[in-house]
Amino acid sequence: MTDGAVSGDRGDGGTRASVLIAADKFKGSLTAAEVAERVMAGIRRVVPGVPVEALPVADGGDGTVAAAVAAGFQRREVRVRGPRGERLTAAYALREGTAVVEMAEASGLQHLPPGVFAPLTASTYGTGELLRAALDAGARDIVLGVGGSATTDGGAGMLTALGARFLDAAGEPVGPGGGGLADLASADLTGLDTRLAQVRVVLASDVDNPLTGPKGAAAVYGPQKGADAADVAALDVALGRYAAVLEAAVGPHGAELASAPGAGAAGGIGYGALVGLGAGFRAGIEVMLDVLGFAAALQRATLVVTGEGSLDAQTLHGKAPAGVAAAARARGVDVVAVCGRLALDPAELRGAGILRAYALTDLEPDPARCMAEAGDLLERAAAALAQNHLR
Repeated sequence: MTDGAVSGDRGDGGTRASVLIAADKFKGSLTAAEVAERVMAGIRRVVPGVPVEALPVADGGDGTVAAAVAAGFQRREVRVRGPRGERLTAAYALREGTAVVEMAEASGLQHLPPGVFAPLTASTYGTGELLRAALDAGARDIVLGVGGSATTDGGAGMLTALGARFLDAAGEPVGPGGGGLADLASADLTGLDTRLAQVRVVLASDVDNPLTGPKGAAAVYGPQKGADAADVAALDVALGRYAAVLEAAVGPHGAELASAPGAGAAGGIGYGALVGLGAGFRAGIEVMLDVLGFAAALQRATLVVTGEGSLDAQTLHGKAPAGVAAAARARGVDVVAVCGRLALDPAELRGAGILRAYALTDLEPDPARCMAEAGDLLERAAAALAQNHLR
């Protein structure tokens, strides 16, 4: 069939089309759940009776808890400290002993005022409070989704909230944030919450950077959090000191894990999770597809619609659409995508397992109007998708 069309119900034993919508958010305009609603509406304009199932997805960054709640997890709200120490309400998701904790809920950039950053002092303490709340609720498996952070403290704040102590030469607690780690002289992890030894923690991230160096947490992601060149240099040195002190506290693996994939994720919280929580690292989208029940939903589908706000080179490196497409391709199910902006050519899309992408900017070239009218435009794009793939 042309353009990857899926056969409809022909009444002669042919395959009846069934659509699974597994898209991430369009950041700044639509949540993943809203994307699914609009795509569903557009498809049903053209093929009213086609079975359509929505499974909003996320890759571990902001929107991860919302995706879990949309899949049937219970939303739990907690009062925690934000990245600058302010009190705020954050949420995690819980279902049958599995908790999904999203660090951005407590320690994300969205909690800073517009244009205001705290590259040296922002703390992950609130993420530790979220983890403690999940333990209090009886979680036995915890998915820690990281991304969108305001912090570069190596997860020291998170571990402090869970009972660790990070002290200066005078035996006093170091200051908050990555800047405070410059004064670090000793670390004591013996006070960590004992329940951590009985739970499985998975570090879910779409990046595999090490803790320090030119590809480390400070160098690569510090500027996004307001760090200038001097701040980046200071933070990189401080994180190196942090790793050296933890090596002294826990043994050689404290240094080895600083180079492990994911150690530099979200300002180094990945390293704190690997060393202090005994976490295992997995690609965020793979973890979330497992948690959300994607495999079972995929068995019912003949076409998968995935997407995110921008389909670009980053998409190909562990973002949600690439993970969805890889899983669907492994089962022989066709995949198409919707997006706000498309920066991949047809060969790159096919290489990722995506037959075709439908971009909102093809319908409305003005970026501001495209963002403001994203919902209506997405319905139109989904209608075109249905004409090409479901008729």
